[in-house]
Amino acid sequence: MKYYLPDSQDLVDPSFDLVTERRGAGRVRDRDDQYAHEVFSERAYDGVLVSKAIVDGTGGAGQARYTRLQRARLARDGLRRSFRAEGHRWGPLRFMGDCGAFSYIKHAAPPYTVEEVIEFYERGGFDCGISVDHVIPEYRPEWEGDGVPAALRERQELTLALAAEFHRTATRGGLRFLPVGVAQGWSPRSYAFAVDALQRIGFRYVALGGIVPMRTADILRCLEAIQVGRRADTRIHLLGVTRLAGLARFAELGVVSFDSTSPLRQAFMADRGNYFTLDHAYSAIRVPQVAGNVRLAARIRAGEVDEADAREGERSCLRRLAEYDAGACSRAVVLAALAAYARIHEPGVDRGAAYGEVLEARPWRACACEVCQRLGHHVVLFRGAERNRRRGFHNVWVFYRRLARAASEAGRGA
Repeated sequence: MKYYLPDSQDLVDPSFDLVTERRGAGRVRDRDDQYAHEVFSERAYDGVLVSKAIVDGTGGAGQARYTRLQRARLARDGLRRSFRAEGHRWGPLRFMGDCGAFSYIKHAAPPYTVEEVIEFYERGGFDCGISVDHVIPEYRPEWEGDGVPAALRERQELTLALAAEFHRTATRGGLRFLPVGVAQGWSPRSYAFAVDALQRIGFRYVALGGIVPMRTADILRCLEAIQVGRRADTRIHLLGVTRLAGLARFAELGVVSFDSTSPLRQAFMADRGNYFTLDHAYSAIRVPQVAGNVRLAARIRAGEVDEADAREGERSCLRRLAEYDAGACSRAVVLAALAAYARIHEPGVDRGAAYGEVLEARPWRACACEVCQRLGHHVVLFRGAERNRRRGFHNVWVFYRRLARAASEAGRGA
């Protein structure tokens, strides 16, 4: 099963000094910063999913992540040169494109035309391109017949009509990318209907959309309903999900690929479980920068916190963590420093047990990925984008190995 990492312009600066927290002189982000596939010597994903909404945000789809110059370079040079993926040491990286439908979920209709999306895919040099779709925002399997709100039926009908136009245009023009049809639904039966319609249009690669909020059991029910009419040569992509527990059953039901940013985002958007190992997820250790913490800065301005005390607490934590990693102080001393600083930046929250667990395990020492080898204990510090993104890269690397292990176990059990 292939894993695509969605692009959200997460890069790291190789010149960043973890001790001084300064960037190298002359650093240019677009030229010098690195994608995850430039950091790791071993494969961490099979391809990249790039959304039109992320690239240009046109039609009111939201704020684009790409600058004007980045968009111009992508249009001029294509994906492989822009992502520095030509002749990559991992072997080929595949590129899948979509519209980023969740970004315009509140709109009455997608902000893009079929022609605009096809031009985006063709100029970028995508391997696969997903048809224009409109997310159905509710999963309600009990809704059938006249009980289905008209708005949901209209979204499905619009998605299928756009898919038909997309397939006609993509196949008659001799375009280079493989067209992928999107199935949107609100129940197992409605997803089965959508996949059947897409097959009749001519699609042999179908993506299930709108499934991110759904439980694994519900996704499986939809896939099982699809099987009744699924052709043997119709492959399925799951948009936006990582559910390793269901991997074996997914494969049996025709799933060949999926995409998700969850391993990356878990590093810095979750309250706990920020650092992955093959069998566990540890909480990162929060040592926020006094100068960069909005909440703490507000409390300093309000006179609730003494700035000198906060800065000393921050420095003490960083010093003790470095000493601990070097074997120069005890875990108890580090935990005391962390607790003292937490009373300043996060009063009333006790993370001592979680911090004690990760400090005792020192999981970064057992990890073979380049991030852990280079960062040491810094990889588990919840502090600033450069550390947090690198931990996200590490999580992606570990997740890919979890995926390989799950696939191997599923194969042995078959």
